[in-house]
Amino acid sequence: MKKSVGFRGGIVCYTVSGEGDVVILIHGYLESAEVWGGFAEQLAKRYRVLAVDLPGNGRSSDFDTAHTMCFLADSVMAVLDSEKVSRAFVVGHSLGGYVALNMAERYPERLAGYILFHSHPYSDSDEVKENRMREIGIVESGKKELIYPVNIPRMFASLNLSRFEEAVEKSKQIASAHTGRGIIAILEGMMGRKDRSAILTSGRLPSMVLLGRMDNYIDYDTMTGELTIPDNGSLITLETSGHMGFIEETEKSVALVDSFIRRVQSIPPENV
Repeated sequence: MKKSVGFRGGIVCYTVSGEGDVVILIHGYLESAEVWGGFAEQLAKRYRVLAVDLPGNGRSSDFDTAHTMCFLADSVMAVLDSEKVSRAFVVGHSLGGYVALNMAERYPERLAGYILFHSHPYSDSDEVKENRMREIGIVESGKKELIYPVNIPRMFASLNLSRFEEAVEKSKQIASAHTGRGIIAILEGMMGRKDRSAILTSGRLPSMVLLGRMDNYIDYDTMTGELTIPDNGSLITLETSGHMGFIEETEKSVALVDSFIRRVQSIPPENV
């Protein structure tokens, strides 16, 4: 079911499917709720799944010149409030992981646990900021259509490109619908975010980090060497995935999310 909620003079759109404990899915850069596809459908067999179009993406409104992580987190909270959800499990893909960490920092009482899906808690490096500025320049020159034909295929492991040709094309279509203003607002927001590694390492909330060994955007060896996982957290490798494990290894990803939720549910409330 497609729904929307008013938010700061615009709307935030989302979909609702399934019944049970709430899992909210937050997509990545150049994506929308639509990208979750079969992954969301499988999760909805066991859970109530909310998939959000972040501001500047999908059917949601464009807002400020910079969609900060606080702003995006508040838009997700508006969805939870609209659906009268007191606590939810949050799954954030890439950019969505940055938003999930902001929620974990500012609204921990509303999260049962969170999963960083091809994401990390660190701020942008100088190199990444330069790449984002380059993309902003491309969009400002009126050539946003030059971005996604390059970015989207790189999201998949090279060995999976032919196998997931249809998914690659669908992801390109989703990206092509973004407005230039929306793309720039998200890029500005990502560049301005702060390091939230302390949120992850504190272990205040149960967490899981899912990384793709063949990710072209997050260097697997570097990230596994840097991350500190708390006792109530876990780091899992998707061996044959790039940056889109929920598509490249859907069944395994669903099983991992399900096992994480079940593990958290088995913890006595006083120990969560």
